[in-house]
This record gives sequence, structure tokens and C-alpha cells, in this order.
Amino acid sequence: MKLTEIKEILPTLENVEFQLENGTFVPEHFHVTEVGQIVKKFIDCGGVIRHEKAVNFQLWNADDYEHRLKPGKLLHIIQLSEEKLGIEDSEIEVEYQGETIGKYDLEFNGRNFVLKNKTTTCLAQEACGIPSEKQKKNLSELSVKPVSACTPGSGCC
Repeated sequence: MKLTEIKEILPTLENVEFQLENGTFVPEHFHVTEVGQIVKKFIDCGGVIRHEKAVNFQLWNADDYEHRLKPGKLLHIIQLSEEKLGIEDSEIEVEYQGETIGKYDLEFNGRNFVLKNKTTTCLAQEACGIPSEKQKKNLSELSVKPVSACTPGSGCC
């Protein structure tokens, strides 16, 4: 989800709710402690220089159980970050701590924002020898070629 999309959705909501992909909800007393833009410049294993930009939201749970972030307040935080930081309209990446800090993509299911699990991949598979998916063959379909037997005195052993 891009920043423009969340800005369009927020005014239509009564509450801001985040849900993990497994169905677990982020506790309703969460805070958005950071909104910013992350710029990543790196080289992949194939030697290609790459640039990525993402808008970052950091969610945090505190002990203030009466806290509820309203859609208008989150929209104000986003607008302030655009104004003060000059962040661009990029894909949103959410940081949320479980056992460690996790990074998630963001989607909206019509009612809640869903933290989608991110995965790693090789960006230069052709350069680092990752074979394409192996063809699956049924062993019964393989032809068996007769093997020449090695006999004593034939010089093959």
C-alpha cells in the first residue's frame, strides 16, 4: 500500500486497527512512534547497484491502555511528516515488535490494516547460479538404458 492510499482510507474509518496476517490484532492501545522515509542503497550478489525507498511506520505498545489512535490523528502525523520531512509517495513498510522487530508490507481488507509478512529473495538469481525450478519427472517414465557389464579380463576394471 502506498502513502496516498492510506491517506484516502483514513477519513472513512472510525478506528485505526492493525492486524497481523495470522489474524492476531495489534493491541488497540498502540502508538505510531515514527513516520519517515527509509532510503536503501545496496549492491546485490550479481553486482547490480539498487535503490529502494519506503515510507516507514513504527508501531509500539505502551502501558497506557486508555490510548487510542484515531484516524484523524494518524492522518495529521502523515501530513506533518510530508510537510517537514518531504517524504515521497512510496510503499509503506511497518515495523512492529513481536519477539524481535519485524518488517511488514501493509494492506487494507476493507475494515483493518493488515501487516503482511515480508520475505527475502535473491535479486540476481541468474547471476549467482540459482537454478530455475527443477522439472519434476515421474520415475516410471524414465527410460532405462542397458548398462554394459564389465567382465574379468576385458580391461574395463
